[in-house]
Amino acid sequence: MELRQLNTFRTVASTLNFTRAAEALNYVPSNVTMQIKALEEELGVRLFDRLGRQLVLTTAGKRFLTHIHDVLDKLEEAHSVVHDNEHLSGTLTISANEVVCAYRLPAVFQRFRSQHPGVRLIFRSVPNQELKQALFEGTADIVYILDEPVRSSGLAVEPMLEETFRLFAAPDHPLAKRTVLHLENFHEEVFLTNEKGCPYRTLFDRSFEKEGIDSITYLEFQSAEAIKQCAISGIGIAFLPEIVTKAEVERGELVALPWQIPDLHVYTQMLWHKDKWLSPILLSFIEAARKVLL
Repeated sequence: MELRQLNTFRTVASTLNFTRAAEALNYVPSNVTMQIKALEEELGVRLFDRLGRQLVLTTAGKRFLTHIHDVLDKLEEAHSVVHDNEHLSGTLTISANEVVCAYRLPAVFQRFRSQHPGVRLIFRSVPNQELKQALFEGTADIVYILDEPVRSSGLAVEPMLEETFRLFAAPDHPLAKRTVLHLENFHEEVFLTNEKGCPYRTLFDRSFEKEGIDSITYLEFQSAEAIKQCAISGIGIAFLPEIVTKAEVERGELVALPWQIPDLHVYTQMLWHKDKWLSPILLSFIEAARKVLL
């Protein structure tokens, strides 16, 4: 069992894609495949299942990954002791949902890369409700989540920004010209939202239920971009963070409706596992995020 095989396995487990792992490691894809096959043969178990085009960790792979993280973290810790931390190298895996990735993290990535060009950053877009599990399973070093304040005994949580959510509609929507809205104005309207299970969709449902509306017509999407484009087309009323629609509002393609959603407190939050060793790479990334987002 070679060190490079373990590092390759961790990278494939993070990306769940042989091609992206090869790019991150500067290998050809066939080299990555060969290393994983050799590792599986030596262990006598399958580490990954190939479900069509989808790559997933097996149960054995998940168990193995937990120990591999510990081994490689210890080696990285030893390496950092004898090398100048101003010239960091290694790999960092970050996960976030679509909104945080597109509108909050690019500036963090840019700042970190300018300071530490030798570090490989691997990013995985993960649904909001699966991000915490990625830390417990070891498939991400750090995640960014959009939710109510998270409380966890196993995770370190650092709130970064409070995100304002509003209702948005096309300028020619019947409700767009109103200066005041009442609950009855929303009857028979179509709301464009994320799917059930998304934390802020749950908060949206809860806020309207408190107001006495429990029969709402929804169109559900996995993508904030799809919600936004459908609202621009006049299909319905979008429920989105202001950061997502800023450019469209400035161009006059969307307008914010005069309706305040009560008791909706959602934050972009930075999380990592409490038991994880905070390597110089991870500490530097955390500091870059604080500089940009706080």
